[in-house]
Amino acid sequence: MVTATSVSRLDVVPRSWSPRECRLLVVINRHSRSGGTGAGDAIARLSAAGFRMEIFSPDCPTEVSPWIEAHARAAAAVIVAGGDGSLNAAAPALARTGLALGILPTGTANDLARTLGLPPAIEAAADVIAAGHRRQIDLGDVNGHLFFNVASVGLSAELARQLSRETKRRFGRFGYLIAAVKILFRSNPFRAVIVSPKEVVRVRTLQIAVGNGRYYGGGLAVEHTAEIDDAHLDLYSLELSGIWKLIAMAKDFRLGRHGAWREVRAARGASFEVRTRRPLPVNTDGELVTFTPARFSIRPKAVTVIVPLPAEPLR
Repeated sequence: MVTATSVSRLDVVPRSWSPRECRLLVVINRHSRSGGTGAGDAIARLSAAGFRMEIFSPDCPTEVSPWIEAHARAAAAVIVAGGDGSLNAAAPALARTGLALGILPTGTANDLARTLGLPPAIEAAADVIAAGHRRQIDLGDVNGHLFFNVASVGLSAELARQLSRETKRRFGRFGYLIAAVKILFRSNPFRAVIVSPKEVVRVRTLQIAVGNGRYYGGGLAVEHTAEIDDAHLDLYSLELSGIWKLIAMAKDFRLGRHGAWREVRAARGASFEVRTRRPLPVNTDGELVTFTPARFSIRPKAVTVIVPLPAEPLR
């Protein structure tokens, strides 16, 4: 949710943000949960408002950034209709071109949209884009791969490997729960070394997650005070002796207060490194993109996003 403290970091709509003067590059993930059907209503709404649009439906994520860069000239913004994976695919082009990002949340988890306080209804999200108010946010970087929400090693990486596109389309966020339960009961801790500017620690853990934004995994919070424009990363390491303890922790994971448990190691910083004895996959925003050793860093104010204006404080 965009809080009152975010007001100073929010830019007003630029004078050039006039529908008839703006060309939008629209990327539609037709494989996302709402797919092209949900996006179609939003596109019609933006078209009726007078925006000119160039639409692309990629066959695979690797096509997204090259297409944006090839068509960036004279474009005002990039609109992505999809989930967190689709947004992640657009991140390199957004960072390189400086084009603003508008989001139509048609994915399964839509964690970046939740972090930014965007409305879940597609038509309402289109109205946010039409208004054009902007905010600069950070990007995380792991081994040269960018991420908006979270990069992780362990349980979430295995979840990303197991969770099929069909499961996400059919069951939505409940599909995450189904897959997570299966993985939890056959998971084993792994040993890792976590390096930060302050210390080097050796851990036996089920998961190490490094967050840039606040939400991930369909609404879990990395840390309850995390902001996506605070120029910091939030790390936690899940060092449990038994899986059953996760049941007791469930509410605090939803609230981002799991760092209060002694079984959860928490840290905040601008950079971290995670080393393991053998290479383990790293999950970024739901996609497996690299392996350990994993070097995490922050790119402050790397992307401009189109967001709602924060609510006026009650008087």
